[in-house]
Amino acid sequence: MIVSTMGGSGAETWSAVAACVVGLVPAGARWLRVAQREHYIPDSCSRFAIRWWTSEPANRALAAVALIGVALSGLWPLSSLVTVAVAVVAPLHLSVSGRTSPLVFTRRLKVLGAVWLVVQAAVIGIGVGVGAPAPFAAAGLVAVPALVDVALLATWPIERRLSERFVSMAAQRLRRVAPTIVAITGSYGKTSTKHHVAHLVSGTRSVVATPASFNNRGGLARAVNEQLAEGTDVFVAEMGTYGPGEIRDLCRWCPPSIAVLTAVGPVHLERFGSEDAILAAKSEITEHASTVIVNADDRRLASLGTVLRATSDGPAVVRCSIEDPTADVCVRAHDGCVTVFVDGSQIAEGVALRPGIQPSNLACAVAVALHLGVPAADVVARIPTLPPVANRLTADTSSSGVYVIDDTFNSNPAGARAALALLASAPALGQRVVVTPGMVELGPRQASENESLARDACEVATTLVVVGRTNRRALVAGATGRRPIVVVRTRDEAVEWVRAHLGPGDAVLYENDLPDHFP
Repeated sequence: MIVSTMGGSGAETWSAVAACVVGLVPAGARWLRVAQREHYIPDSCSRFAIRWWTSEPANRALAAVALIGVALSGLWPLSSLVTVAVAVVAPLHLSVSGRTSPLVFTRRLKVLGAVWLVVQAAVIGIGVGVGAPAPFAAAGLVAVPALVDVALLATWPIERRLSERFVSMAAQRLRRVAPTIVAITGSYGKTSTKHHVAHLVSGTRSVVATPASFNNRGGLARAVNEQLAEGTDVFVAEMGTYGPGEIRDLCRWCPPSIAVLTAVGPVHLERFGSEDAILAAKSEITEHASTVIVNADDRRLASLGTVLRATSDGPAVVRCSIEDPTADVCVRAHDGCVTVFVDGSQIAEGVALRPGIQPSNLACAVAVALHLGVPAADVVARIPTLPPVANRLTADTSSSGVYVIDDTFNSNPAGARAALALLASAPALGQRVVVTPGMVELGPRQASENESLARDACEVATTLVVVGRTNRRALVAGATGRRPIVVVRTRDEAVEWVRAHLGPGDAVLYENDLPDHFP
């Protein structure tokens, strides 16, 4: 085979190719980490690459330099060294090792890495075949995120097949233990509702709930296989989805008797395209349930409940509300306490509720507990002891005397409004500060929702601290002219600013937190 050097010596050509291969090590580690953090979803690396390369002027300039190096490598192979240099250091601030989420060399990552290397080798091989190894090697280096996505597509069916063994084990365990399965989904509120259900039921029944946010196929199977003990009466399963069919698949082997839908909102809107599509995907949880519990204050879920009730052989529908005392279950909040109505009758009044507990989530949890046969008196007695859910509207006074509200695991407009309301009621006489990177995955509404978040924050806070670049423009636009704005690059810098400027009598709300694979 004759290989054209296209303007350079053979030694220069192969030196350039070798340099590109070396550059694959940091570039590959960087984008494999993104793939891992995004749950190995095909297209995730390409989406994040666009975000990162366009996130700031320096990254845009470096991207242009890298492309110029690719273009010139056809004339002079060693010009690809410029591309290599960019790939080693950029995108700026996207760490190879990871600050908040390091690369973990799991079996799945190793398989993905091996397949990706084969794809990269194929690109170089094509370049050798057409007599342009240096340009193809340089172009392949630039295209690492897209080629990792190709590897993700190739390994997706393999990984699904490998996971079938664990799913089958989980299904067999569920059949053997035979608990009543409660499945919970929603755009937000599902994790908190899950914990509330477990607490309200645990006083009278043996209950196991999926840990943390184990709400996809692998996480749910792992939770069943590792934690579902013999003799468990109730298994509470959180179910999430990135697209249609996922919840239906979960319910195939983890079939719920009771299905709970907490809310429908613009979370993951960039994947679904519309809130109606989100509703359709979440509604898959109802297909085989005998009882469906819905947050009737959500108009889409209220309509779903009406449709299900009108179906002759449909499930029993339980409507929950924080506004309508005639709903099947209503939890109305006032002055840090709640009044509980069941079937239109008041069963409790003035029940203490810890700060940060959302009444709508509690109403759904109360409905589940009652349907499972927990006496109403026992349910009411356990409401004051509901533990806070970590990183979701928890509040406490730090050792420095600052009142800290931690809402770092929430990223939706409704949750943000609730967090700002809690900040407004905080026992603070001095400054009130909001620290946030904004909300993500809101599709075409992301900019407008973050501008609105900033405006609302300025109604409560004395200062807005904007973290990162993902939503910086929208947040700054929403706050400009209203309150002082502090812009920092990382959450750690924001924490340092808070420690330096706030003291006893001040309050801070940490609203959402993005892992460092976001710009």
